[in-house]
This record gives sequence, C-alpha cells and structure tokens, in this order.
Amino acid sequence: MSSTHGSGRPDLSALRIDDKARAHDGGGGFWRVFAVVAGTAVIAAGVLFALFGRRPTVEVAAARAAGDGGGAALLNASGYVTPRRRATIAAKITARVVDVLIDEGMEVGEGQVLARLDDSDAQRRLLAARTARDATAAAIANLEVNLANAERELARQQDLEKDGVASVQALDLARTTADGLRAQIVAARQQVRASDAQIAVAQQDVDNCTVRAPFAGVVVSKDAQVGEMVSPVSAGGGFTRTGIATIVDMSSIETEVDVNESYIARVVPGQRVEAVLDAYPEWRIPSKVRTVIPTADRQKATVKVRISFDKLDPRILPDMGVKVSFLADDKAGSQAAPRALVPAAALRQSEGKPVVFVARGGVLERRAVTAGPTRGSDVEVLAGLAPGDLVVVAGPETLRGGEKVKVK
Repeated sequence: MSSTHGSGRPDLSALRIDDKARAHDGGGGFWRVFAVVAGTAVIAAGVLFALFGRRPTVEVAAARAAGDGGGAALLNASGYVTPRRRATIAAKITARVVDVLIDEGMEVGEGQVLARLDDSDAQRRLLAARTARDATAAAIANLEVNLANAERELARQQDLEKDGVASVQALDLARTTADGLRAQIVAARQQVRASDAQIAVAQQDVDNCTVRAPFAGVVVSKDAQVGEMVSPVSAGGGFTRTGIATIVDMSSIETEVDVNESYIARVVPGQRVEAVLDAYPEWRIPSKVRTVIPTADRQKATVKVRISFDKLDPRILPDMGVKVSFLADDKAGSQAAPRALVPAAALRQSEGKPVVFVARGGVLERRAVTAGPTRGSDVEVLAGLAPGDLVVVAGPETLRGGEKVKVK
C-alpha cells in the first residue's frame, strides 16, 4: 500500500495513537504519581518521628535556699563599702622626706612612726634656743653673787648710819644697789622661762618631722617617697606632695547607700538588712541600719543611709560595690514562705511573665513564679518555687509542660 496519494504528499494518518492505547498509558502515569506522594509522606513521617518522637535533653540545677527566712524585702538599693574612719596622713610642715616606714596593706598601731622628714634646720633652732637659755641661767648665778655682796654692804651702811658715822646718802646708795640686783635676777629668771618656751617651740618643730599614725588601721595608699617634698598645703606645680599615706580603720567598715526619697519612709534605724557584695554574689551578709542621714540630695532626690555589718570579715574591703535589701519584720505568729535562689538562665518569659520548668521524674512541670532581686548570676524567687526543686537551666526553646525529657 502506497504511503502517498496522487498528489505526491505523504500520508500521516498511520501515525495516530489508538484510543485504547491512550487509555492504557494514562493509567500507568497515575500510579507513578501516587507512589511518589506516598514515599514522600513516609519520609516526612520518619523525619517528624525523629524530631518529636524522642525525648529532648535538658540540664537542671537545684534551687537553693535564699536566706535565713527573714522578712520580705521592702526595697533594694545599691552603694559602696565605706569606713567611718579614713585619714590621709600629712605632715604639719614643709620638708623633704628622708624615710618612709610603711607600705600598702601594712597594719599600723596608734602612734606608730610612718615617715621621717629632714629635721636638720629644726635641730639647729633647738640647739640655739638651749644655748640662749643656758647663757641666761649662768648670768643669774653672777647676779646672785653680786646681790649677796650688796646686801652685806647695805647692812654695814645701816649700822654706820645708826652710829652717826655714815651719811644718809651712802645708805641710800647701798639700798639702791641691792634692789637693782634683785630686779635683774627677777628679769633674768623671766628670760630663762622665755628661753624654755623657745626650746619647746624648737622641740615641736623637731617632733613635726616625725609623722605618726593617729589611730590603728591598715595602710591603703602610700603617697610619698624618699626624697620628695611634702607640705600640709598644695604648693602648686604638682611637685609637692600633700600626704604621706592613707589609713583606714577596718573596724569601722560599713555600707553607705542612696535610697530614693519616695521610699525613705520604709527605712528605720535598727532595721534588718541583707547585703550582697558584687565580688561575692552568693554571700549574704546580715546587717542592720545604723542611721539615716537627716538630709536629702535635691539633685538626685535621694537620702543617704548607713548600714552596719553584724560581723566584720577580712573579705569586706573599702569601696567595694554592694547591693542591699531592706527587710520587713515578721509578724508574730506568721511563717514566712521559704525563698529560693536559682540561676538566671532558669527563668523564661511567657506572655511577659516569668516562668520556670521543674523536672520531676523525667516530666516537666511549668510554673509561674515571682522574681525578686538579682544577685550576681542568680535570681531570687519570692514565690512559686521551693528550695530543692530541680529547674531547667538549658534545653530547647520549645519545652512545654507535661513533656517527657532526658535529664543530662
């Protein structure tokens, strides 16, 4: 059979696909698509099982007791450790330092020598005053000898005048001579006392060249070196020191904080306080209010409050940063709820409120809590948690209450 017509064109009707064959091929494509979709679903199910079917791993930490069960904190404040007795020791005169006998960290007693200044000029003045006093004292001895002779001459003239041999003029002359010598002796003795006063002044100048500690304490700053000039007042130019050393009485250590004047009514002398040093955030130091300074700072709108530590410790150093909590007194017959201290990482936010996850038997329990003041890397929980509870500090962000977890 020819594939062309009479016109010479090729016959394409033989290339058409039969309808039965078309229906058969369409059914095979459907099953292929179904197999692909089913395989994808199986793989997705496997992935979801791998993601959500096994327990997430979490790290937990035990909540610690936050304190001794005192009253709730009325307010918090921050400040610094300050000593009531701190002194920068300076010389009373301007002189050159010849010896420094102290160093930082050294304990000194009251009256202990800290430094010595050049006293050569003062020693010479002292020697001159003593020499003048000795010369005057020697002149008194000579005057006393002359007075004794004048008194004998006066007695002779009185006897001769009674006998009518001596004239009245000679008697008056002898009396005048004796009286004059007595006056000279009195003046010389007064001059000796004046010389003694000059000696005392010169001796004080010598003593001023020795710098002593006014009270017992610890040297926290050494401000002068041998060879430097020191003066009680600044001489200008930066070449003259005004202090030898700074001493702190460690037994007078206390805390000074600024309290907003809006809350100062909550603070009273003798009130219990808990202090936490920035250097030791886990160390709670029992303290109490010593005094409320009766004046306010108009620029900062604060009132200074001084707080005394119940017991001093060598770890408490001047100028350390400190945070304090003013506590409320417990009511009679009431029992304060125990407070807990947890790492800050344990607190999470849910709808703007703090929550924690507590692990019990491998199951999470979501709890809303009341957060208190921060203490270093920890946070005090005032309500919702008890000491000893295991809280989650590290884990997935998708944790939820009732979920089973694996504790690391």
